[in-house]
Amino acid sequence: MLGIIMLLAMVFDLSARLSEFIANKAPFSAIILDYYLNFVLYFGNMFSSMIIFVSVIWFTAKLAQDTEIIPMWNSGKPFHRFLRPYFIAATLLMLISLIMNHFVLPNANNTRINFEEKYYRESISINDYHAEYPGHQVVYFSNFYAENQQINDFVLEQWDEKKEHVVDFIKARTAKNISGTNKWILTDYYERFEGSPNDKLIHGSKKDTVFNFRIEEMAQRDNVAESMNYNELKRFIERERLKGSSNVPMYEIELYQRTSYPFAAYILTLIGVSVSSRKKRGGVGVNIALGLGIIFIYIFAMKVTTVAALKIGFPASIAVWVPNMIFGCIAYILYRFAQK
Repeated sequence: MLGIIMLLAMVFDLSARLSEFIANKAPFSAIILDYYLNFVLYFGNMFSSMIIFVSVIWFTAKLAQDTEIIPMWNSGKPFHRFLRPYFIAATLLMLISLIMNHFVLPNANNTRINFEEKYYRESISINDYHAEYPGHQVVYFSNFYAENQQINDFVLEQWDEKKEHVVDFIKARTAKNISGTNKWILTDYYERFEGSPNDKLIHGSKKDTVFNFRIEEMAQRDNVAESMNYNELKRFIERERLKGSSNVPMYEIELYQRTSYPFAAYILTLIGVSVSSRKKRGGVGVNIALGLGIIFIYIFAMKVTTVAALKIGFPASIAVWVPNMIFGCIAYILYRFAQK
């Protein structure tokens, strides 16, 4: 099932991006190894719980349809004994997914995202940027374009420890960050050191300096968190929170979903077995249709809680687990009915 679904996803994605790959002269090896290999890893793992769910329903419904389950009940075995091999398999798959989410996929996503940046994504541009960085530094600029890696109308305010007064003020017509470092080059700048009686103003055409931030922290896509492992993402979230970034809930959702999604395998496995362990008029198709309906409701619940975390301040750590809690209760009810 995973192979078929990923193959279809690749075909649709390639049909949408083929012209861009050709126009940007993307190498065939990079398309296969850097993009589609990591594409399959990312999306296959993302939807693994739901694919497991459909597989459980199909397999169990086939057993029920062929009257393979009735002899098990007649032998006196309890329902939880029937569930044991399912949960052994679910545990194995859940552990694989956890390891993939926290340690393997970040490197794979980094390769995929770098390919996207190079061959088909539009260049990053930012307008009217404002953020606060650790050390009581407030940064403004009017715009930034990735093509020339240049910031226009750069302003930096250094506040005192109590954040009551500006002690250093720098304004430059342009600013460039030396890639991979904290070194910056300012042009057509002036700097004012405030504080009586040592208040002074300096003008210059060029200034080489060091700040405690890089351009990568300012110009980044929403999916940058996907390329970070657990520890990197935790540090990144803390720094973004200090900056007052509005994207912190989105990054927290990414962090917590890496754990909540794999655990959904248990819940969906229990639901799948419970709804498909009885022979139904209409055959396997009825069970699969019921399973797909449950999947759509589950996805809808995830989207609702995610929007609540992003838009109305609902805690991200709770939002990502609410669908599992709700469907965990549903799974228990279905399990109790299935025993009868």
